[in-house]
Amino acid sequence: MGERKSADRKDQIAKVASEYFHEKGYMAVSMRDLAKEVGIEAASFYNHFDSKASILKEICFRMADEFFTGLNEALSEHNSPSEQLKAIIRKHIEVVLKNFSASAVFFREWRHLSEPWLQQFLELRRRYEEQVRQVLNRGMASGAFRKADQHVMVYALFSLINGLHEWPDVQRHFSAAEIADRIASLFLEGISNASAQKS
Repeated sequence: MGERKSADRKDQIAKVASEYFHEKGYMAVSMRDLAKEVGIEAASFYNHFDSKASILKEICFRMADEFFTGLNEALSEHNSPSEQLKAIIRKHIEVVLKNFSASAVFFREWRHLSEPWLQQFLELRRRYEEQVRQVLNRGMASGAFRKADQHVMVYALFSLINGLHEWPDVQRHFSAAEIADRIASLFLEGISNASAQKS
């Protein structure tokens, strides 16, 4: 029971920290600020996290786990590059919109990670992007996607879908599934090999 209560409190702290880091920026928030918002003494706060840096690490790596879970599901559930890429985009967007503040922290505040976490984080990001790049390469090799610089494709894709945390009103107008479907369709239409489809 004690372990469960501690885990729940840790989740609460991570959630509050995500909202504060998103609103004010990582550097502007103190451990005392977070302890006050959570409603516990600063001394007790350190029973859950030994530093502000460890809270940031928790948020960033939790989000990385969620993104990789969605990526792996997309790759395992579909075979064609087009369907895989569509599913990757959908699942990525769903993770962003489900964790709006945490995703904003993940995309903007990771630079403040301490070592060795920073290098671990950059390696995870590289691996994630590389798997998406492989899907694009398979699509170009099969003729489903038009030939283009896959590095530019990857940068364009992530600039589009990672920027959703900057659209605070987007979910007032569309559900997460609708947003994901529309963006996936727009991006895939842009890279699809129209001549191959006609033939």
